[in-house]
Amino acid sequence: MQHFPIFVALAGRRVVLSGGGEAAIAKLRLLLKTEARITVFSPAPAAQIETWARDRRLRLVRRALEPGDASCAVLFYAADEDREEDARTVILARADGALTNIVDNLSDSQFITPAIVDRDPVTVAIGTEGAAPVLARAIKADLEERLPPTLGALARVGKRFRKMVEALPSGRPRRDFWSDFYFSRGPRAVGETEIDA
Repeated sequence: MQHFPIFVALAGRRVVLSGGGEAAIAKLRLLLKTEARITVFSPAPAAQIETWARDRRLRLVRRALEPGDASCAVLFYAADEDREEDARTVILARADGALTNIVDNLSDSQFITPAIVDRDPVTVAIGTEGAAPVLARAIKADLEERLPPTLGALARVGKRFRKMVEALPSGRPRRDFWSDFYFSRGPRAVGETEIDA
């Protein structure tokens, strides 16, 4: 295994992206699902990025990345769709201490973003270390079909009363309760009512 799979806590932390085209938009769609503080550097951002900036979902700086712009960033994405510009921005971001990813350039990236099945807070990440992206997409499509859209709501409801379940004896009684909740009673309840989770 060349890439160790982890989930990085991004709430309130800075993520920087350089780029303003389709590659940038694709990464931003994923990043905007997090609670990261996102800053985008682009002299010519796409209309969608402009809209997100107007809606205050991210901060947009209408110029190319400069030294110090990735300071305090935990992650940096080079999504300029230009090999020389991506290489330049990655050098700057690494100097600022950020972990770097160059979109569609596995060998020069310090981390990769896997294919993701999102049933927030349940998240499944699928990676092939660049060996078989088509296979990763097929696995993702299969899992999206198998995992019900209500799975996230079920997990959020379970989290709400986790403390109350601690009143049950530990071990088998708790495991039986959670098994019944997640695989029997919970799915039926979610299917019957609309849960605001």
